[in-house]
Amino acid sequence: MKNAARLAEFGQSAWLDLIGRKLIKSGELKRMSDEDGICGVTANPAIFEKAILETNEYDDELHKLIDQGRSAMQIYEALAVADVRAACDVLRPLFDKLKGADGFVSLEVSPEIARDTRASVEEAKRFWQTVDRPNLFIKIPANPEGIPAIREAIAAGISINITLIFSVKVYGQVIDAYMAGLEERVAKGLPISQIHSVASFFVSRVDTAVDKLLEAKGVKDLQGKIAVANAKEAYQVYLKSIDTPRWKALAAKGATRQRPLWASTGTKNKAYSDVLYVEPLIGRDTVNTMPLATLQAFNDHGKVAETVTKNVDEASAQLKRLGELGIDLEDVCRKLTDEGLVLFSNALQKLLKAIEAKR
Repeated sequence: MKNAARLAEFGQSAWLDLIGRKLIKSGELKRMSDEDGICGVTANPAIFEKAILETNEYDDELHKLIDQGRSAMQIYEALAVADVRAACDVLRPLFDKLKGADGFVSLEVSPEIARDTRASVEEAKRFWQTVDRPNLFIKIPANPEGIPAIREAIAAGISINITLIFSVKVYGQVIDAYMAGLEERVAKGLPISQIHSVASFFVSRVDTAVDKLLEAKGVKDLQGKIAVANAKEAYQVYLKSIDTPRWKALAAKGATRQRPLWASTGTKNKAYSDVLYVEPLIGRDTVNTMPLATLQAFNDHGKVAETVTKNVDEASAQLKRLGELGIDLEDVCRKLTDEGLVLFSNALQKLLKAIEAKR
Protein backbone atom coordinates (compact mmCIF):
# COMPACT_ATOMS: atom_id res chain seq x y z
CA MET A 1 0.00 0.00 0.00
CA LYS A 2 1.28 3.47 -0.90
CA ASN A 3 2.20 5.88 1.89
CA ALA A 4 -0.55 8.36 1.01
CA ALA A 5 -3.16 5.59 1.24
CA ARG A 6 -1.74 4.54 4.64
CA LEU A 7 -2.53 8.00 6.06
CA ALA A 8 -6.12 6.76 6.49
CA GLU A 9 -4.87 4.41 9.23
CA PHE A 10 -4.16 7.53 11.31
CA GLY A 11 -7.40 9.34 10.45
CA GLN A 12 -5.93 11.61 7.77
CA SER A 13 -7.24 12.00 4.22
CA ALA A 14 -4.90 12.64 1.30
CA TRP A 15 -6.31 15.10 -1.22
CA LEU A 16 -4.83 16.30 -4.50
CA ASP A 17 -4.18 20.01 -5.01
CA LEU A 18 -4.78 19.80 -8.75
CA ILE A 19 -7.58 19.64 -11.29
CA GLY A 20 -7.69 19.42 -15.06
CA ARG A 21 -9.61 17.77 -17.86
CA LYS A 22 -6.85 15.31 -18.73
CA LEU A 23 -6.54 14.18 -15.10
CA ILE A 24 -10.25 13.37 -15.05
CA LYS A 25 -10.88 12.01 -18.58
CA SER A 26 -7.76 9.84 -18.74
CA GLY A 27 -8.89 7.90 -15.67
CA GLU A 28 -5.85 9.13 -13.72
CA LEU A 29 -7.96 10.65 -10.93
CA LYS A 30 -9.86 7.37 -10.54
CA ARG A 31 -6.55 5.46 -10.45
CA MET A 32 -5.17 7.84 -7.82
CA SER A 33 -8.31 7.40 -5.75
CA ASP A 34 -7.94 3.60 -5.94
CA GLU A 35 -4.15 3.32 -5.55
CA ASP A 36 -2.91 6.48 -3.80
CA GLY A 37 -5.82 6.83 -1.44
CA ILE A 38 -6.74 10.24 -2.86
CA CYS A 39 -10.05 11.16 -1.22
CA GLY A 40 -10.59 14.68 -2.55
CA VAL A 41 -9.56 17.40 -4.99
CA THR A 42 -8.99 21.09 -4.40
CA ALA A 43 -8.90 23.81 -7.02
CA ASN A 44 -8.44 27.57 -7.05
CA PRO A 45 -8.16 30.21 -9.79
CA ALA A 46 -4.38 29.70 -10.04
CA ILE A 47 -4.83 25.94 -10.64
CA PHE A 48 -7.52 26.55 -13.27
CA GLU A 49 -5.34 29.18 -14.94
CA LYS A 50 -2.54 26.61 -15.29
CA ALA A 51 -4.88 23.86 -16.51
CA ILE A 52 -6.63 26.00 -19.13
CA LEU A 53 -3.70 28.08 -20.40
CA GLU A 54 -0.91 25.51 -20.45
CA THR A 55 -2.75 22.72 -22.27
CA ASN A 56 -4.88 22.42 -25.40
CA GLU A 57 -7.42 20.21 -23.61
CA TYR A 58 -9.99 23.01 -23.48
CA ASP A 59 -9.62 24.44 -26.99
CA ASP A 60 -12.67 22.76 -28.56
CA GLU A 61 -14.96 23.87 -25.76
CA LEU A 62 -13.40 27.34 -25.72
CA HIS A 63 -14.24 27.73 -29.42
CA LYS A 64 -17.85 26.68 -28.81
CA LEU A 65 -18.31 29.02 -25.86
CA ILE A 66 -16.71 31.94 -27.71
CA ASP A 67 -18.99 31.28 -30.71
CA GLN A 68 -21.95 31.44 -28.33
CA GLY A 69 -20.93 35.00 -27.45
CA ARG A 70 -20.23 34.25 -23.78
CA SER A 71 -18.16 36.68 -21.70
CA ALA A 72 -14.68 35.67 -20.53
CA MET A 73 -15.99 35.18 -16.96
CA GLN A 74 -18.91 33.06 -18.19
CA ILE A 75 -16.48 30.93 -20.20
CA TYR A 76 -14.18 30.43 -17.20
CA GLU A 77 -17.13 29.46 -15.02
CA ALA A 78 -18.48 27.01 -17.61
CA LEU A 79 -15.07 25.27 -17.88
CA ALA A 80 -14.52 25.23 -14.11
CA VAL A 81 -18.01 23.94 -13.34
CA ALA A 82 -17.68 21.17 -15.95
CA ASP A 83 -14.35 20.00 -14.45
CA VAL A 84 -15.60 20.15 -10.87
CA ARG A 85 -18.78 18.25 -11.76
CA ALA A 86 -16.78 15.56 -13.55
CA ALA A 87 -14.33 15.23 -10.63
CA CYS A 88 -17.29 15.02 -8.20
CA ASP A 89 -18.71 12.17 -10.29
CA VAL A 90 -15.37 10.29 -10.23
CA LEU A 91 -15.21 10.55 -6.43
CA ARG A 92 -18.96 10.00 -5.86
CA PRO A 93 -18.65 6.22 -5.25
CA LEU A 94 -16.14 6.97 -2.48
CA PHE A 95 -18.43 9.66 -1.03
CA ASP A 96 -21.35 7.21 -1.02
CA LYS A 97 -19.28 4.34 0.41
CA LEU A 98 -18.01 6.56 3.26
CA LYS A 99 -21.52 7.98 3.82
CA GLY A 100 -20.39 11.54 3.07
CA ALA A 101 -17.22 11.44 5.16
CA ASP A 102 -14.95 12.09 2.14
CA GLY A 103 -14.75 12.24 -1.66
CA PHE A 104 -15.06 16.03 -2.03
CA VAL A 105 -14.13 18.49 -4.79
CA SER A 106 -13.79 22.23 -4.12
CA LEU A 107 -14.77 25.20 -6.27
CA GLU A 108 -13.79 28.71 -5.15
CA VAL A 109 -15.94 31.82 -5.24
CA SER A 110 -14.29 34.54 -7.30
CA PRO A 111 -11.44 36.31 -5.45
CA GLU A 112 -12.73 39.50 -7.10
CA ILE A 113 -15.67 39.53 -4.65
CA ALA A 114 -13.81 38.30 -1.54
CA ARG A 115 -14.20 41.73 0.14
CA ASP A 116 -17.98 41.67 -0.40
CA THR A 117 -19.84 39.44 2.08
CA ARG A 118 -23.20 39.60 0.29
CA ALA A 119 -21.73 38.87 -3.15
CA SER A 120 -19.73 35.93 -1.75
CA VAL A 121 -22.86 34.36 -0.25
CA GLU A 122 -24.85 34.82 -3.46
CA GLU A 123 -22.07 33.30 -5.58
CA ALA A 124 -21.73 30.38 -3.14
CA LYS A 125 -25.46 29.70 -3.51
CA ARG A 126 -25.29 30.00 -7.31
CA PHE A 127 -22.30 27.64 -7.63
CA TRP A 128 -23.92 25.18 -5.21
CA GLN A 129 -27.07 25.02 -7.35
CA THR A 130 -25.21 25.01 -10.68
CA VAL A 131 -22.78 22.18 -9.87
CA ASP A 132 -25.55 20.27 -8.06
CA ARG A 133 -23.41 17.56 -6.45
CA PRO A 134 -23.58 16.54 -2.76
CA ASN A 135 -19.79 16.05 -2.61
CA LEU A 136 -19.03 19.65 -3.60
CA PHE A 137 -17.29 22.14 -1.33
CA ILE A 138 -17.64 25.85 -2.06
CA LYS A 139 -14.44 27.66 -1.08
CA ILE A 140 -14.73 30.96 0.75
CA PRO A 141 -11.60 32.74 2.05
CA ALA A 142 -11.19 33.55 5.75
CA ASN A 143 -10.64 37.29 5.33
CA PRO A 144 -12.75 39.55 7.62
CA GLU A 145 -15.58 39.84 5.06
CA GLY A 146 -15.48 36.09 4.42
CA ILE A 147 -16.17 35.01 8.03
CA PRO A 148 -19.84 36.18 8.06
CA ALA A 149 -20.26 34.79 4.52
CA ILE A 150 -19.13 31.37 5.81
CA ARG A 151 -21.69 31.44 8.62
CA GLU A 152 -24.50 32.45 6.26
CA ALA A 153 -23.58 29.87 3.62
CA ILE A 154 -23.50 27.09 6.23
CA ALA A 155 -26.91 28.28 7.52
CA ALA A 156 -28.15 28.02 3.91
CA GLY A 157 -27.16 24.33 3.86
CA ILE A 158 -24.03 24.65 1.72
CA SER A 159 -20.88 22.62 2.46
CA ILE A 160 -17.93 25.00 2.78
CA ASN A 161 -14.15 24.74 2.46
CA ILE A 162 -12.78 27.81 4.24
CA THR A 163 -9.55 28.78 2.51
CA LEU A 164 -6.59 31.09 3.16
CA ILE A 165 -6.40 30.52 6.93
CA PHE A 166 -2.95 31.37 8.26
CA SER A 167 -3.67 32.60 11.78
CA VAL A 168 -4.67 30.47 14.78
CA LYS A 169 -6.81 33.40 15.96
CA VAL A 170 -8.67 33.55 12.63
CA TYR A 171 -9.04 29.76 12.72
CA GLY A 172 -10.96 30.18 15.99
CA GLN A 173 -13.30 32.60 14.19
CA VAL A 174 -13.78 30.04 11.39
CA ILE A 175 -14.76 27.33 13.90
CA ASP A 176 -17.22 29.76 15.49
CA ALA A 177 -18.73 30.68 12.09
CA TYR A 178 -19.29 26.99 11.29
CA MET A 179 -20.99 26.29 14.60
CA ALA A 180 -23.07 29.49 14.40
CA GLY A 181 -24.30 28.53 10.91
CA LEU A 182 -25.29 25.08 12.14
CA GLU A 183 -26.99 26.53 15.23
CA GLU A 184 -29.03 28.85 13.01
CA ARG A 185 -30.33 25.82 11.10
CA VAL A 186 -31.09 23.89 14.28
CA ALA A 187 -33.08 26.88 15.59
CA LYS A 188 -35.18 26.75 12.42
CA GLY A 189 -35.71 22.99 12.71
CA LEU A 190 -33.58 22.30 9.61
CA PRO A 191 -31.29 19.25 9.20
CA ILE A 192 -27.52 19.63 9.63
CA SER A 193 -26.13 16.11 9.14
CA GLN A 194 -25.67 16.57 5.37
CA ILE A 195 -23.52 19.72 5.75
CA HIS A 196 -19.74 19.25 5.67
CA SER A 197 -16.80 21.60 6.13
CA VAL A 198 -13.03 21.74 6.16
CA ALA A 199 -10.86 24.60 7.40
CA SER A 200 -7.89 25.03 5.05
CA PHE A 201 -4.94 26.11 7.18
CA PHE A 202 -2.03 27.22 4.96
CA VAL A 203 1.39 26.00 6.01
CA SER A 204 4.48 26.53 3.79
CA ARG A 205 3.80 30.19 3.01
CA VAL A 206 4.16 30.96 6.74
CA ASP A 207 7.77 29.74 6.69
CA THR A 208 8.47 31.63 3.46
CA ALA A 209 7.39 34.89 5.12
CA VAL A 210 8.77 34.28 8.63
CA ASP A 211 12.15 32.92 7.45
CA LYS A 212 12.92 36.27 5.78
CA LEU A 213 12.21 38.10 9.05
CA LEU A 214 14.32 35.63 11.04
CA GLU A 215 17.16 35.94 8.54
CA ALA A 216 17.12 39.72 8.92
CA LYS A 217 17.59 39.21 12.67
CA GLY A 218 20.35 36.64 12.18
CA VAL A 219 18.29 33.87 13.84
CA LYS A 220 18.75 30.52 12.10
CA ASP A 221 17.47 27.85 14.49
CA LEU A 222 13.80 28.83 14.07
CA GLN A 223 13.89 28.92 10.28
CA GLY A 224 11.72 26.24 8.71
CA LYS A 225 10.02 25.53 12.07
CA ILE A 226 7.30 28.13 12.55
CA ALA A 227 4.82 26.91 9.91
CA VAL A 228 4.56 23.44 11.43
CA ALA A 229 4.48 24.88 14.98
CA ASN A 230 1.62 27.18 13.93
CA ALA A 231 -0.32 24.25 12.43
CA LYS A 232 0.21 22.10 15.54
CA GLU A 233 -1.14 24.97 17.65
CA ALA A 234 -4.18 25.15 15.33
CA TYR A 235 -4.82 21.44 15.79
CA GLN A 236 -4.88 21.94 19.57
CA VAL A 237 -7.56 24.60 19.03
CA TYR A 238 -9.53 22.05 16.98
CA LEU A 239 -9.28 19.40 19.72
CA LYS A 240 -10.51 21.89 22.34
CA SER A 241 -13.41 22.96 20.09
CA ILE A 242 -14.84 19.43 19.72
CA ASP A 243 -14.68 18.96 23.50
CA THR A 244 -17.01 21.88 24.27
CA PRO A 245 -20.69 21.58 25.32
CA ARG A 246 -21.52 23.80 22.33
CA TRP A 247 -20.07 21.31 19.83
CA LYS A 248 -21.41 18.26 21.68
CA ALA A 249 -24.95 19.70 21.43
CA LEU A 250 -24.52 20.09 17.66
CA ALA A 251 -22.97 16.62 17.29
CA ALA A 252 -26.02 15.17 19.09
CA LYS A 253 -28.14 16.73 16.31
CA GLY A 254 -26.00 15.01 13.66
CA ALA A 255 -23.39 17.70 12.91
CA THR A 256 -20.21 16.54 11.16
CA ARG A 257 -16.80 17.71 12.35
CA GLN A 258 -15.12 20.55 10.48
CA ARG A 259 -11.73 18.95 9.77
CA PRO A 260 -8.52 20.97 9.73
CA LEU A 261 -7.04 20.75 6.21
CA TRP A 262 -3.33 21.40 5.73
CA ALA A 263 -2.98 23.43 2.53
CA SER A 264 0.07 24.89 0.77
CA THR A 265 2.03 21.76 1.70
CA GLY A 266 4.49 21.81 -1.19
CA THR A 267 7.97 22.77 0.09
CA LYS A 268 8.98 26.17 -1.31
CA ASN A 269 12.54 26.21 0.09
CA LYS A 270 14.72 23.62 -1.69
CA ALA A 271 16.97 23.41 1.40
CA TYR A 272 14.10 21.78 3.32
CA SER A 273 12.72 18.24 3.07
CA ASP A 274 10.19 17.84 0.25
CA VAL A 275 7.81 16.22 2.77
CA LEU A 276 8.37 18.80 5.54
CA TYR A 277 4.72 19.84 5.57
CA VAL A 278 3.29 16.32 5.44
CA GLU A 279 5.22 14.14 7.89
CA PRO A 280 4.81 16.27 11.09
CA LEU A 281 1.07 16.94 10.59
CA ILE A 282 -0.46 13.46 10.43
CA GLY A 283 -3.41 12.81 12.72
CA ARG A 284 -7.07 12.14 13.32
CA ASP A 285 -9.75 14.22 11.56
CA THR A 286 -7.25 15.98 9.28
CA VAL A 287 -6.76 16.39 5.55
CA ASN A 288 -3.52 17.09 3.69
CA THR A 289 -4.06 18.48 0.21
CA MET A 290 -0.82 17.89 -1.70
CA PRO A 291 0.50 19.16 -5.01
CA LEU A 292 1.34 16.24 -7.32
CA ALA A 293 5.12 16.50 -6.72
CA THR A 294 4.62 16.41 -2.93
CA LEU A 295 2.30 13.40 -3.19
CA GLN A 296 4.88 11.55 -5.31
CA ALA A 297 7.68 12.44 -2.88
CA PHE A 298 5.65 11.28 0.11
CA ASN A 299 4.78 7.99 -1.60
CA ASP A 300 8.47 7.51 -2.39
CA HIS A 301 10.10 8.24 0.95
CA GLY A 302 7.62 9.70 3.46
CA LYS A 303 7.30 8.33 6.98
CA VAL A 304 3.78 7.48 8.13
CA ALA A 305 3.01 7.90 11.84
CA GLU A 306 0.72 9.94 14.11
CA THR A 307 2.64 13.17 14.57
CA VAL A 308 0.33 16.18 14.82
CA THR A 309 -0.05 15.83 18.61
CA LYS A 310 3.68 15.24 19.18
CA ASN A 311 6.12 17.98 20.37
CA VAL A 312 3.28 20.41 21.04
CA ASP A 313 5.13 22.05 23.95
CA GLU A 314 8.16 22.58 21.72
CA ALA A 315 5.91 24.15 19.06
CA SER A 316 4.40 26.53 21.65
CA ALA A 317 7.90 27.48 22.85
CA GLN A 318 8.99 28.23 19.28
CA LEU A 319 5.98 30.49 18.72
CA LYS A 320 6.57 32.23 22.04
CA ARG A 321 10.19 32.85 21.15
CA LEU A 322 9.18 34.29 17.80
CA GLY A 323 7.13 36.91 19.66
CA GLU A 324 10.04 37.62 21.99
CA LEU A 325 12.18 38.34 18.92
CA GLY A 326 9.70 41.07 18.00
CA ILE A 327 8.07 39.17 15.10
CA ASP A 328 4.28 39.53 15.18
CA LEU A 329 2.96 36.30 13.64
CA GLU A 330 -0.59 37.65 13.61
CA ASP A 331 0.55 40.55 11.45
CA VAL A 332 2.45 38.17 9.14
CA CYS A 333 -0.68 36.02 8.77
CA ARG A 334 -2.87 39.04 7.99
CA LYS A 335 -0.50 40.08 5.20
CA LEU A 336 -0.39 36.50 3.85
CA THR A 337 -4.20 36.42 3.62
CA ASP A 338 -4.20 39.70 1.67
CA GLU A 339 -1.40 38.46 -0.59
CA GLY A 340 -3.26 35.19 -1.20
CA LEU A 341 -6.34 37.07 -2.39
CA VAL A 342 -4.18 39.18 -4.71
CA LEU A 343 -2.43 36.08 -6.13
CA PHE A 344 -5.73 34.34 -6.86
CA SER A 345 -7.20 37.52 -8.31
CA ASN A 346 -4.15 38.02 -10.56
CA ALA A 347 -4.38 34.40 -11.76
CA LEU A 348 -8.07 34.87 -12.62
CA GLN A 349 -7.38 38.14 -14.44
CA LYS A 350 -4.59 36.50 -16.44
CA LEU A 351 -6.94 33.67 -17.40
CA LEU A 352 -9.73 36.05 -18.43
CA LYS A 353 -7.29 38.07 -20.57
CA ALA A 354 -6.08 34.87 -22.25
CA ILE A 355 -9.69 33.88 -23.02
CA GLU A 356 -10.25 37.34 -24.57
CA ALA A 357 -7.06 36.89 -26.60
CA LYS A 358 -8.37 33.58 -27.95
CA ARG A 359 -11.60 35.33 -28.91
